[in-house]
Amino acid sequence: MHLVIYFIVLFLFTSTATFAQTLTQTIKGQVTDAESRQPLAGASVIVTSIQPLKGGQTDANGFFRLEDVPVGRHTLKITFMGYENGLVQELVVGSGKEVELSVRLTESLQQLETVTVKAPTPHGTALNDMATVSARSFSVEQVKRYAAAINDPARMALTYAGVAGNSEQSNALIIRGNSPKGVLWRMEGVEIPNPNHFAEEGSTGGGISALSVNMLGNSDFFTGAFPAEYGNATSGVFDLKLRKGNHEKREYALQVGVLGADIAAEGPFSSDRKASYLVNYRYSTLELLKRAGIKIAGDATPDFQDGAFKLFFPVTKNSTVSLWGMGGLSRQLRNRTTQQDAFHSDRGVLGLNVTHFISEKSFVDATLSWSANRQTYDATRLQQVYIREENFTNQAYRLSAQFNHKFNARHSLRTGLIISNLRFQLLNRTTDGTKVSTTHNQQGDTYLVQAYSQWKYRISPVVTLNAGLHATQLTLNRQSSIEPRSGLRWTVAPRQALTVGVGVHSRMEALSTYFAEVKGKDGTISFANKNLALLKSAHFVAGYEFRPHEDWRWQAEVYYQRQYNVPIGTANTKSAVWRTESLLNLIDGYTTDSLVSDGTGRNYGLDLTVEKFLTDGLYFILTTSVYQAKYTARDGIERNGRFNGGFVQNILLGKEWKMGRAKTNTLAINVRSLWAGGNRYVPIDLAQSQKRNTTVRVYARSYEEQLPAYFRFDTRVSFTKNRRRTTSTVSIDIQNLFNRLNLFQPYYESTTKSIQFDTQLGLVPVVNWRLEF
Repeated sequence: MHLVIYFIVLFLFTSTATFAQTLTQTIKGQVTDAESRQPLAGASVIVTSIQPLKGGQTDANGFFRLEDVPVGRHTLKITFMGYENGLVQELVVGSGKEVELSVRLTESLQQLETVTVKAPTPHGTALNDMATVSARSFSVEQVKRYAAAINDPARMALTYAGVAGNSEQSNALIIRGNSPKGVLWRMEGVEIPNPNHFAEEGSTGGGISALSVNMLGNSDFFTGAFPAEYGNATSGVFDLKLRKGNHEKREYALQVGVLGADIAAEGPFSSDRKASYLVNYRYSTLELLKRAGIKIAGDATPDFQDGAFKLFFPVTKNSTVSLWGMGGLSRQLRNRTTQQDAFHSDRGVLGLNVTHFISEKSFVDATLSWSANRQTYDATRLQQVYIREENFTNQAYRLSAQFNHKFNARHSLRTGLIISNLRFQLLNRTTDGTKVSTTHNQQGDTYLVQAYSQWKYRISPVVTLNAGLHATQLTLNRQSSIEPRSGLRWTVAPRQALTVGVGVHSRMEALSTYFAEVKGKDGTISFANKNLALLKSAHFVAGYEFRPHEDWRWQAEVYYQRQYNVPIGTANTKSAVWRTESLLNLIDGYTTDSLVSDGTGRNYGLDLTVEKFLTDGLYFILTTSVYQAKYTARDGIERNGRFNGGFVQNILLGKEWKMGRAKTNTLAINVRSLWAGGNRYVPIDLAQSQKRNTTVRVYARSYEEQLPAYFRFDTRVSFTKNRRRTTSTVSIDIQNLFNRLNLFQPYYESTTKSIQFDTQLGLVPVVNWRLEF
């Protein structure tokens, strides 16, 4: 740690000694219509954060190019006759890489002769124009900037209202009291498997993100009442976009840090077309050090690597094709005196996307994708016959087709079809001496078919209605769901709006739950869970938003969620666990017990947000959430859910200072505090545990006990130096600065004959050095 501080101080000192020079960069991009995606020729693009103002106009294809823009933070204002103004804030311009933007403007309902000045599209508005409530966009720069986000969108999202973490060792998210299992990950418009390293079967989070920020563009995050195009999700959605590579010049990025060594390259395929490539690769730094003989994490050093790419080709004037993919391999091996363990968690996605503009008002997006994820765990006890084998392999072949049509400024339609062929190989077997126990040994395939249609109706310049329908069918058991969705936004004043969103949402369980083998009294094997219904959740959200200034946002949302068709124990269950348990309480994984879809649950709460976007070097986010999460299991008693912490409060504060004689360098400090009610747990019967010398839980009192409140304070310090044609950044993120050991879960300790608690991670420093050129 002392060596790290030394190098940071040396970096700062040498940076301030740089001779004053004017450093500039190019901002370029395209301006299009938000609904039809047609280019807007003649739109005005102005950098409003410098004097004198610098600006230009888009060409016949909607492209613009602003050269010699000074490095630093900037704001862009985009205007076009007959359209609402656009605003790009918190834009970072560095000397190492050109900035490329995609700006979408919404056509105004006002007649030309009555056009009045209207506030521009608010910062943070979701990219999906059908989103009404509980949605926001986020930028890659925010993922990099927020303390202890560590280039991970999920860890960054902990800053938002209603969002809490389950464990410091995982980025799985608890959204409005819901299990992390209800989160959907999408990339380039199609569902993808859990994009995290060291992920367990049936999970949506993991220890380290397998997504590189070098690849991501601005994306959306939803916490409830999603638009009709999103299916197979009940708590939250990450809708990730991959950016295109620079089609005019070659650029590179190199990053070396505690978690990995990362390299990215992008550029044009040819000088006369706008075709481009973008590739990225990362390898675990800890494994590199281990290979050099330095074992920071001992023999159980986590080993991972990941890569991603996007190739973009404008085929004709009206058609584009992109080929993209990402993959990650992770493993952890442990050799102990009596046992050897090997855990592997791998995933990959490959997609081919075609966009074709049928007319000036219609276009089609079609994507064909393949994805796979595999989790294996093998344990062998030495000097005895004991072998545990787990191998869960899931593949998906998907076809996603979407048709978009803009009738006029008031009406637009989006409809689509998603066909997923789900293939699986499931094995879970334990050999203990001569006894062999098998819970899974199946392979096969099934289909998940989804269709949706949504209509956007701008009733007036201040009232917009989004209404749609989503339909899902799982052919495995012919379970289906018809899900109406609707959202309304009413701008009651120039900077104030009321919003309402309602909808029904559903999701299927992990295939390993459907194919759990249950042995009957006569020894026959059956799949008791194969006919489970789709778990459903009805959402209602009402919100108020006030923007006193362009860089301020105050928001309040009240919500109610009702879950039904929830898997619980059967009526004749003899399991003490499943008389009081519900699948709503599972973090990840699967169950091998017999279940039926008779359970219910309900969540309700209030989310408050006060946010100041980055201006004059200062920004902050203050969020407070109060909520309740309840469930009812087989015994008919309504209980607190496992994730019913009761409250979440997050504070993020950051400040940037311009440094150096030319003020082209930046020192940034960011702090974040996370405070949340503890998760609940099933109490332990100490007397019975002492008697049996193992942990014995009192399931009749499930989740009556609660862990102490969770608190964590994170910080990030970075220094960015711009030189001619290069930008370098050194940073240190410290998760849990005060080294608070938050309690995680209780267990019976046989040596002390007492109840003890596992603790979460203490102070975790993450140092990175990044170079863009």
